[in-house]
Amino acid sequence: MADTAGGDPLFQSHDPIFNRKELLHVGHVPDEDRIVGRDNEIQSVAAEVGAITRGDPPNNVMIYGKTGTGKSLISRHVATRAQDAARSNEIDCGVLYVDCSEANTETRATRQLALSLKEQTGYQDHIPLRGVGTMEYYQHIWRILESFFDAVIVILDEIDKLDNSNILMQLSRAREARKTDAYIGVIGISNKVQYRETLDERIDSSFGHRELFFHPYDASQLREIMRNREDAFQPDVLEDGTIELCAALAAKKHGDARKAIEILKEAGELARRTGSEAVSEDHIQQAQEVAEINRIEELTSGATVHAKLALYSLASRIITGDRETYKTREIYQRYVGICELVANDPITENGLYRQLKEQAFLGVIESEKTGGGRSQGSYLLHRLVTDPKHIVKAVKRDSSLEDLPSYDQLANGDSSRERDVETDLSSFS
Repeated sequence: MADTAGGDPLFQSHDPIFNRKELLHVGHVPDEDRIVGRDNEIQSVAAEVGAITRGDPPNNVMIYGKTGTGKSLISRHVATRAQDAARSNEIDCGVLYVDCSEANTETRATRQLALSLKEQTGYQDHIPLRGVGTMEYYQHIWRILESFFDAVIVILDEIDKLDNSNILMQLSRAREARKTDAYIGVIGISNKVQYRETLDERIDSSFGHRELFFHPYDASQLREIMRNREDAFQPDVLEDGTIELCAALAAKKHGDARKAIEILKEAGELARRTGSEAVSEDHIQQAQEVAEINRIEELTSGATVHAKLALYSLASRIITGDRETYKTREIYQRYVGICELVANDPITENGLYRQLKEQAFLGVIESEKTGGGRSQGSYLLHRLVTDPKHIVKAVKRDSSLEDLPSYDQLANGDSSRERDVETDLSSFS
């Protein structure tokens, strides 16, 4: 008879696949001995904020890197250790974390900071959830800092999602402007290496930050990360070779530890849903496809429409052509035609190049400089690092682009819409 929870046959009290599933959750911050391949990055971040543990002003820092390279994990790990070290030196230090993909306006971000500070202290004043301006939230922040803290580390994750960067000036100049005597150290996190170029010159100067770059994990590091998650599963549930395959697939595609963990989790879910007693390599392969689609959709969700059209143009070139790589000019020619179809004014070829460069940094495409001989000079060749059908599906999730041809239509040319596209773009093929 099955072991049931609370006597209810609908629920099992014992999970046959997972043991400590929290180890596979994206937001989980593991113990220090589970952090792999980031010793140098830990030291670098600690060097910037470490002064706070001695009662001195910390540096502000911006951390860049692709998704899943440990930016958020290391930031929270170092900030927590700095907080503990400061408190051991009788310095009241706080740590605040804001996910700017959700708190994507200055008002929302400052409200979250104020509420987090109130939750960590005995602050008695009421902080409204709505109906007040940004400056009132700042006033609560300054009062709490002045009353309860000597220093605070503020982590702004996915900082590029904020609608403006004024919060950086407010935080970095708070002490100078006599808003509070507490030292404030800001750790900004972004997977957009060009974020600094978007900052107002005054804000960039005031923020005065250092820049750190996190590189993707290699296969051996991913294997160790996966090994450190084995106890998320019941004993002997993972078949031989599953960890190695999971790490190899993640390393080949993107070096993204978060997605590698997601693949492992999804494989476990597949095993459980199908009633399997073990997680096999077949489960890993199926889970990898699901995770890859999710990854592309996540990376393109916040991209500009021109970035999406650039990716779609490259994907459609690959699907309808006979090559895997295309020049910037060839992609731009297809892009101009696509823009006509969706009634969107195209950006310049140089603008498209910058969009492709950003996608290369994110790991969606790869760009290689090559030579075309004395008459042609050197040029860039771009290729997708994922299946073009994933790109097409992700781009079409944008409601303004949902009428673009699907992968099947591009591949088979079996719809009137596709025939229209090919007719309009025939000069670019």
